[in-house]
Formats: sequence, structure tokens, C-alpha cells
Amino acid sequence: MSDPHARDIIFGDQQERILARLQALDPHLAHDIQVFAYDTVYDRPGLDLKTKELIACALLVSLGSPPELRTHLRGALNAGATEAEVRGALHMCVPYLGFPRAVAGFELLRQHLSATQKTSPTEEAG
Repeated sequence: MSDPHARDIIFGDQQERILARLQALDPHLAHDIQVFAYDTVYDRPGLDLKTKELIACALLVSLGSPPELRTHLRGALNAGATEAEVRGALHMCVPYLGFPRAVAGFELLRQHLSATQKTSPTEEAG
């Protein structure tokens, strides 16, 4: 069996939902994102996936792209980043992008962590 694509790790159990959302927007766009961004750029050697995801988080904070940032915050954690490392990447945005963008990134992280903590006990019980 071959190694998983980066998107398998980044998207995790949200992969079907994310790919369906992209398909609904435009099938050609969905194809290009999957094949180029994830199966080519993300799978390229040079940086480990955790580092790529931390960079993606900082870049998405700069762009002000909440849905994509939400995906990549989760992806960074899925790729092995600790909460402290994700927070560190978001803090690095402050001197370059300002507090409003960084605060928005921290809010999405808070929402994700809160949702994860709410679902974890149920998943463990099941």
C-alpha cells in the first residue's frame, strides 16, 4: 500500500465533506485543487507536512479565509502539530498582519478545540 497523500492527513475524517464542497463549487476547480495543490505541492519533499500546514495557517490568516483556515488548523493538528505550535504560528502573524487577523485565527482555533473537546468523550465511549 502506498503512503497516504497529504490531503488524506490534512482533511482526515472531513475529506468527503471537503471534496464534495469543492465539487459543488466547480468540478474543474475541485480537480485542480486536489491534483495540483495537494497531490503535487503538498506531497513534494523538502518540508515535513506539519511545517507545511503551519505555514498554510499563517498564510490563510493573512488572506482572511476562515473556511480554508479552519481546514488547515485541523490539518496542522492532524499532521502532528501541537496546540502550542499552532498558537505559535498564529502569534507570528501579529507583527506582520496585525491583531485583528491574528485574533480571527485564534477564534477559529478556539472553536475547533472546543468542538473537539465536546466530541472526544463521546467518541471514546463509543
